[in-house]
Amino acid sequence: MKKEMRLDRILAHMGRGTRSEIRKIMKKGLVTVDGEAVTDGALKLDPAEHLIKAAGEVVVYQEHIYLMLNKPAGCVSATEDERDRTVLDLLSPEHRVFSPFPVGRLDKDTEGLLLLTNDGAFAHKITAPKKKVSKTYCAVVTGVADHADAEAFAAGVVLDDGYKTKPAELTIIESGAQSRVELVIYEGRFHQVKRMFKGRGKEVISLKRLKIGRLQLDENLKPGEYRPLTEEELAML
Repeated sequence: MKKEMRLDRILAHMGRGTRSEIRKIMKKGLVTVDGEAVTDGALKLDPAEHLIKAAGEVVVYQEHIYLMLNKPAGCVSATEDERDRTVLDLLSPEHRVFSPFPVGRLDKDTEGLLLLTNDGAFAHKITAPKKKVSKTYCAVVTGVADHADAEAFAAGVVLDDGYKTKPAELTIIESGAQSRVELVIYEGRFHQVKRMFKGRGKEVISLKRLKIGRLQLDENLKPGEYRPLTEEELAML
């Protein structure tokens, strides 16, 4: 099925300038379709079936982007913020032009796997409670984590507002004055992990998200770095 779009919209979507800027380069004959200069931005075509160039560079149309970010601490999961750096500030102009947004949220001081996209349907599949997509975290908490904590998490923890969480899976890696644990939850309420541990009399010292569903954070990504998802990774989600 053909998906025809205005040429100027295709170019604008791919970051080749504003509509007025695109009109200017078209008047100069710098936009070609299949080797022929085109000056009419209203021309409709299927970008998958034609070779489009702007100033000699091939324009490969892409409607949606899907990015994996290793979110650093101190950065907020928002598209804009008056006080703090946002996850969008970490992106290059070539990706920001797509107007992506974070899929769900990680707290300002939480690190790890965060997805960014401009595909609303995809984001809904990941965040909708009915989808029950798991999120896996590694946490360091105060106090001794024990079997009683694991049982409480499996049964559901009552939060400070009276809400009882869905069953979660707590694995104790190291236990002591500070304990290191891995936690799998299937929902994403506000500050949920911290509030769950608070319900057990513990404070979260550090928190990092490792996985969303079967998708695992790329260990080669340093905090603040990102990359597009592969086709195989998209299929996992």
